[in-house]
Amino acid sequence: MVIIGLLRASARALRGRHLFEMLVLAGVYLAVARLGLSLSTVGGNVSPVWPPTGVALAALVLRGPLLWPGIYLGAFLATASTGVPLSVALGVATGNTLATVLGALLTRRLRMDADLSRIRDVVVLCVGAGAVCTGVSSLVGPLCLLLGGVLPAEILGRAVWVWWVGDLMGVLVVAPPLLLLSRPTWPHRAGEALALAGLTTVLGASIFLFRNLQPGFAHAASFLLFPMSALAALRFGPRGAAAATLAISMVAITGTVRGQGPFSSGNVEQDLLVLQLFVVVNAVTGQLLAAASEERRRAVEKLQLLATTVRGVHEGVFIAEVEGPGKLRTVFANEALGLLLGRSPEELVEQDPCKLYGDQDPRLCQRLNAALVAGESLCVETTVPRKDGRVISTEVLLSPVRATGGDVSHFVATHRDITATKELQARLVAAERVAAVGTLAAGVGHEINNPLAYLVLNLESATRALTEGGMLGQRDAQVSVRSALEGAERIRLIVRDLQVFSRQGDQDRTLVDLNALVPPAVRIISHALRHRARLVEEFGPVPKVLGSEARLGQVLLNLLVNAMQAVPEGNPSLHEVRVRTSTDVTGRARVDVVDTGMGISSQVMSRIFEPFFTTKPTGEGTGLGLAICQQIVRTHGGELEVRSEEGKGSIFTMLLPAAPVQVEVPPRPVARGKPVVPSTGRRGRVLVVDDEPRLAQSMRLLLEPYHDVVMTTRGSEALALVSAGHRFDVILCDLQMPEVDGATLYRRLGVMAPELTRRVVFISGGAYTAEMRDFIETVPNVVLEKPVRPEVLMASVDAALDALDAQAEDDEPTVARVSGARH
Repeated sequence: MVIIGLLRASARALRGRHLFEMLVLAGVYLAVARLGLSLSTVGGNVSPVWPPTGVALAALVLRGPLLWPGIYLGAFLATASTGVPLSVALGVATGNTLATVLGALLTRRLRMDADLSRIRDVVVLCVGAGAVCTGVSSLVGPLCLLLGGVLPAEILGRAVWVWWVGDLMGVLVVAPPLLLLSRPTWPHRAGEALALAGLTTVLGASIFLFRNLQPGFAHAASFLLFPMSALAALRFGPRGAAAATLAISMVAITGTVRGQGPFSSGNVEQDLLVLQLFVVVNAVTGQLLAAASEERRRAVEKLQLLATTVRGVHEGVFIAEVEGPGKLRTVFANEALGLLLGRSPEELVEQDPCKLYGDQDPRLCQRLNAALVAGESLCVETTVPRKDGRVISTEVLLSPVRATGGDVSHFVATHRDITATKELQARLVAAERVAAVGTLAAGVGHEINNPLAYLVLNLESATRALTEGGMLGQRDAQVSVRSALEGAERIRLIVRDLQVFSRQGDQDRTLVDLNALVPPAVRIISHALRHRARLVEEFGPVPKVLGSEARLGQVLLNLLVNAMQAVPEGNPSLHEVRVRTSTDVTGRARVDVVDTGMGISSQVMSRIFEPFFTTKPTGEGTGLGLAICQQIVRTHGGELEVRSEEGKGSIFTMLLPAAPVQVEVPPRPVARGKPVVPSTGRRGRVLVVDDEPRLAQSMRLLLEPYHDVVMTTRGSEALALVSAGHRFDVILCDLQMPEVDGATLYRRLGVMAPELTRRVVFISGGAYTAEMRDFIETVPNVVLEKPVRPEVLMASVDAALDALDAQAEDDEPTVARVSGARH
């Protein structure tokens, strides 16, 4: 089938240029074959030196198997010239042609490169085209000679062996130079190449062409040709190896045929066979060394390119070697990582890379250790401290590098600075939160205006009643004041609900009761929703979750706003928005926001969580609400799902994993709630520091009947009083003040009068900066939130005095013991 296919293809290709190439190939084959036949040792037709096989193979590899008729013609003419019958010549030509065609097809099938720059290419040429395919011609040729009566049967085995050795020599010695000459290049080190070629030729001629050398010395000297061939391979690659092998072979064959050299024993056939073994070993060794050298050179170039690329990328990269289970040592760090961490790359090398990240969340450390032990990839977002103390956010991709045996030998970690991205995300979250609250601004304003109106009216009524005087006027004034207090309490609750949704930054995660989170969101949206639908709250048993109250509250508020906007105005009796809490079958906390609005189409459903996708008119929506809600829920380890049917409403479901511990553990020893009722009512000296004069005055009036009160509206004035020697039992200090705020006052007191720092009770109207939030979370003192109820303020002062008295009692025995030791 192969021959028939080649015949058809060659018949189609038999035209001008191809015909000329076939004739040239036939002529070259015939000329080289005559040279090989001149060295025949078996029956005048079998030669251990047969270069035509190498010529034919190189031609078919370079120009294609369609040139096979040229080989067939050349082989036929060469064999016929020895006087054998034409049928025998045709059979021998068929075997020789078939061997080279199979070799060329095999090299193409196995994708052998003609430049022999890979070890696999050398193996394909030597084993496939050389050792295997030449077996075809070495079997067909002798059998044809035997059947034609040219070759005696008793020497058939020897003929097959000699034929195969000759073909193999042609493939290994002649084919490589021809293949490599197809892409001629002048060596970069021309002088060195000429010197090496001259030295190799002179050495070979000295060994094989001089008669006066002692046989032992000649044998020993012949081994000097191996390092020459190896040097040519290492310095000049496959071309150097092929040229050296060809030169050594030509000199060695010439000398051996003339009866000279270390392999000459008087039996030319035997001498040439032994010589061919020497040549084959030299050729294979040289080509393998050259290919290995080329592969190593390419690998080094790739490594240099990779190293240059890694050094030049904008992402920080380190490579760490695995020294043991979970133990790494940094062996490389690029400049970008040094700039990211504020360190030089030299400082990072030879260090444990895990120490770069400082103290991390235990869950993240557990994931990292699991990835290191298992040899798996890991992609996380984390924070990294810089050398200057700043903390940056970075996305880390950790990838294992496996050695040849399959074990992980190194880890590569890339670091992408996402600090700006995180800040932008925080701004987007804050903007969307403000937008959600802004959507309800009118309703919130109405909810505040109602209690504010009767607060003002009742205060005016109390003022008139006190002006009129008398017992009746006092009674009416008390009733009005109590009503005014009820209005103020309603306003305080509304402000507290708004604070839940207006907190900035990433709050520390605490246990959150979703049943307690629903009512504030419902109260904020209730006024805006009442003209569209009924609002139903359905509470069920739900586990507490570990999360940020502000962020989860924002999700709930956004879902309620979406539900409100999905319901048309005008028919509140026909529509309903239901908030339902429960526990799903897997034990997760579940919150459903159900509406009977217009529903969501299938086209919109597939894109509903895409950032900036919105179906609202331009200017009425950012398209970020649901995308941010999904992001928040996912960061809490949960899921946000939606089910909807167009025209029948939608159900948004928030699923959150239950907290592993359902009991709140107080993070600080001093509670911020209502203090315990004091056990003593002694009079103390109190300093009130608040930049709002009316509020400071109100606290002074409240406390003055029971304590000695000093009031100031500036933190600097309070420090001046302490510096002048004034001492106070309790300091009520506002946190947010111009110039010297509460945190600054606290730190300066720690230097001026450390004992006063424990007597400070802070009053906060809301932490608006990250620095102030960090201060509130770390300071051990009591922090009261504005507006502070009078009884809470009084109890806080009394509790501070009790703590001061208890400390004084604990200190007295210590002083006595120390005094006794002195005397």
